[in-house]
Amino acid sequence: MKQRQLGRQGLLVPAIGLGTMGMTGVAGSPEMYGRPDEAEGIATIHRALELGVNFFDTAEVYGPYGNEALLGRALAGRRQEAIIATKFGFRIVDGRIAGQDSRPENVRAALEGCLQRLGTDHVDLWYQHRLDRSVPIEETVGVMAEQVKAGKVRYLGLSEVGVDTIRRAHAVHPISAVQSEYSLWERNLEQPSPGGKPSVVQVCRELGIGIVPYSPLGRGFLTGTVARAEELPQSDYRRHDPRYVGANYDQNQRLLEAVKSVAARHQATPAQVALAWLLHQGEDIVPIPGTKRRSYLEINAAAAELLLDAADFATIDAAGPASGARYTERSLATIDR
Repeated sequence: MKQRQLGRQGLLVPAIGLGTMGMTGVAGSPEMYGRPDEAEGIATIHRALELGVNFFDTAEVYGPYGNEALLGRALAGRRQEAIIATKFGFRIVDGRIAGQDSRPENVRAALEGCLQRLGTDHVDLWYQHRLDRSVPIEETVGVMAEQVKAGKVRYLGLSEVGVDTIRRAHAVHPISAVQSEYSLWERNLEQPSPGGKPSVVQVCRELGIGIVPYSPLGRGFLTGTVARAEELPQSDYRRHDPRYVGANYDQNQRLLEAVKSVAARHQATPAQVALAWLLHQGEDIVPIPGTKRRSYLEINAAAAELLLDAADFATIDAAGPASGARYTERSLATIDR
């Protein structure tokens, strides 16, 4: 697997990582992308190590807590082969999300908990999962930086933050990666920030910060295998995704058809085209497609070798942007812009 560097501090990772959220779901939604299978999840992690896809993304809220524990079990005796990224920042009550919490005492407690669950003495990349507007980012990053000095964390990251927050955080301690939704399905990181400020992509490149796109396959839409919201199980998260509902789903077929057209030209899958498109956006971009099955992992990993040309980009661009908001209003309220 080809390697890329996240940030100027020297964090080397494979060009494509593995998001593990689907192996357990998240707080309150254990079957948000189908029923988890622990044995297959562990087998997928082991296969990822064999393929060189050893950059694993987890979070305390996945499960909650169970995802980190699953990854820890899968990596038992093999920790040195893996690059682990995890996230903190939610208040979890009775197994459900009850808001953000980046108070210093919770930041420290969150790290101790995740180290225990992962069965390790350090985390390679540690993100604040969502901005806590009640705590200055300087205070949160200051406490995160303490953990770097203590040797419990190697590199710092932020998730779903705007350009002002990125600048303020980076002034306290170097930020190596910003994780946000970014794909053919969602290109907000390329857009100018409110008030005419530079885009997130521009600011990250100015400061030397890597970009880690989550949901690079549009929560499965860009694989061409997921039905419309109304046909999905009640437990599936996508039943409430605005882009999977009604007219939006129908309108978004034009984007999928463009991706399928390019895939046919290269004898590839739509998922591979979507990932290759992201990789072509810059050497500082490392997508983390999530899967809980070995077969999909192998398909995704092969995208690192797919080369697209100008005609491919023109076909995709002609399809236009996705239709519908990327989140419900409630979820959008947690995102900093």
